[in-house]
Amino acid sequence: MPTKEDPDRWARLRFAIIGPLLAAPPPRGTLRGELEALAQKNWRHPVNGTAVRFSFATLERWYYAARHTQDPVIALRRHARDDAGAFRQLSAALIQALTTQYRAYPGWTVQLHYDNLQAAAEQEPALLPLSSYSTIRRYMKARGYHRKRTPKRNTPGGRQAEARLEQLEVRSYEAEYVQGLWHADFHHGSRQVLTTEGAWVTPLLLCFIDDHSRLVCHLQWYLNETAEVLVHGLCQALQKRGLPRALMTDNGAAMKAEELKSGLHELGILHETTLPYSPYQNAKQETFWATVEGRLMAMLEGVSELTLERLNAITQAWAEQEYHQNLHSEIGTTPLKRFLEVTSVGRDCPDSQALRRAFRCTVTRKQRRSDGTISLEGKRFEIPVRYRHLECPMVRYARWDLRAVELIDPRALTPLSLLYPLNKAANANGQRRALQPTQTGPAPRQSDELPPLLRKCLADYAATGRPPAYLPHPASEKDT
Repeated sequence: MPTKEDPDRWARLRFAIIGPLLAAPPPRGTLRGELEALAQKNWRHPVNGTAVRFSFATLERWYYAARHTQDPVIALRRHARDDAGAFRQLSAALIQALTTQYRAYPGWTVQLHYDNLQAAAEQEPALLPLSSYSTIRRYMKARGYHRKRTPKRNTPGGRQAEARLEQLEVRSYEAEYVQGLWHADFHHGSRQVLTTEGAWVTPLLLCFIDDHSRLVCHLQWYLNETAEVLVHGLCQALQKRGLPRALMTDNGAAMKAEELKSGLHELGILHETTLPYSPYQNAKQETFWATVEGRLMAMLEGVSELTLERLNAITQAWAEQEYHQNLHSEIGTTPLKRFLEVTSVGRDCPDSQALRRAFRCTVTRKQRRSDGTISLEGKRFEIPVRYRHLECPMVRYARWDLRAVELIDPRALTPLSLLYPLNKAANANGQRRALQPTQTGPAPRQSDELPPLLRKCLADYAATGRPPAYLPHPASEKDT
């Protein structure tokens, strides 16, 4: 039986009734009796499923319409009316007024548009007679005049994103392989946690999801959204699942930090960002937040005293034991099964020390010749004396961890030496190392011989034949 969504449901019913007569044409003079017999039968309505009968005239019309055609099903279809899609009850003036009103106020509801048309019709008789609300609603729906909500951020960037969404289509996508693409994002939780300081704060959930398998590579609750927190969670995800080929984030401050971009480049991970004010590009992450709120956080409604440590322990157990092992409606299997069975393009993760050294920014600073120091984040660091000849040394460091500041070779980008903060108290003991020469070879000799340039000047001046251009002072000449 054809479904209600089947556009050929009426043609299928008509062909099922008339088809036997087309397959075995009745003898001459018996067609009327065959059609009258069919008119006495009950048939199932193709839309609501009730019993229905068709008259002799209707069946006769169907038979002659399909008898001499190449495709009888097409002949038995319902044909569109000549005025289909047209709104005869809407005048041209009313359509023009509605179109102008919608362009000026796309955020209005249909009811508000209709009420304003009623008010306008009282002042402009050309808009009368005014059609009903249902007619106005059908017309707006047919023309795609849907309500457009005002952007949350009414800024030039927000308006540009809104215009782009109207002009370009939106399509779902999926990476072809496991580890081909990860998604990362922060989510503001719906529950507060109690900190050790005795304050109630709303934590943020950081999560990394594999695009192909929907597997949660790592998720953890934090108290703030910073680059340090993002790198801390990312390093755990990399150590758990390996290195992906690409990572997609939004354009938040933490996502655009130099430490993150440098670390991803160092590890060979392509950093892709969504368009500004376009969270739908990271829709898999947004869908996961709905799962977190609808299942995990719903089960925590009765927990009164919730700490960050306890929330993280519960969240990890829920992700591994419930989310990863439940059927995902979009992929037709569990995330864990798909992650393990589908071809992976990931790579092995380096050790913790290599990860820590990767997520750092690279900067150059001018070295003070007076004491051989540079300034980083408002603190002074001492350059080893053997590198005192470098005018602008290049260093790598993370702004949240000044314990591992390294001087690097600007050409090979390899580490040369660790740099330590200036310790003025230790330097106050007066002990100083002897400076080693920065060049090799013998020291310059002391000699009375003039340099070549001065000898040339004296020879050229003597060749002119002029006397020395000064008058000697008598008292001064006596002393020499």
